[in-house]
Amino acid sequence: MLGLSFLTFLSYAVDKSKAQRGASRTQESTLHMLALIGGWPGAALAQQILRHKLSKKTFKRIFWSTVMINLALLLWLYSSSGVQYLQLFT
Repeated sequence: MLGLSFLTFLSYAVDKSKAQRGASRTQESTLHMLALIGGWPGAALAQQILRHKLSKKTFKRIFWSTVMINLALLLWLYSSSGVQYLQLFT
């Protein structure tokens, strides 16, 4: 997850740089997918440190939805049914 967060942070940094230069941008769906698959801590840091994507309300709403999905999945994995699910693969 740390590597994914780093990759997501880097993706935000590249997008911010492209935005400042007027170059072709990273699709928002790509940034959201990176957050959804576990890179949301890096995305949250990038948004604050780089001051990137903070003013877009729709983007922020979708981003925080990806965070909630990740946290719900994590809570489920630690629940009894989640533990039973994981035992199927061990």
